[in-house]
Amino acid sequence: MPDDPAQWHVFDYEGFEIHVLPQLKPTPEHAPQSKVDRYVYIGHVCRPGANANMPGEAVHFHADGEDAYKSAQDAVDDARHIGKSIVDGTHPDLSVLPLVSHHHHPG
Repeated sequence: MPDDPAQWHVFDYEGFEIHVLPQLKPTPEHAPQSKVDRYVYIGHVCRPGANANMPGEAVHFHADGEDAYKSAQDAVDDARHIGKSIVDGTHPDLSVLPLVSHHHHPG
């Protein structure tokens, strides 16, 4: 595996996995140069071993358009918090309920 700083961070939480990938936010051309260090994130919550690319296997989330973080670690920390809220059922828009019900069907 190449030593790529843009690597997935995985957190185990309540029987789910929270996967987070910090990313550098593209800087608009008209933005001042002081704004270059801006990180965002993408992430998803899934069952251990699930294929996140399969429909119904993962709940995907990402930083809001206005969000930006000073460091990759800040972005990861916030994304982990979001992931926990999805698992806990306190997130306003996202829930792991589809993942849970999805796995109750045999076959």
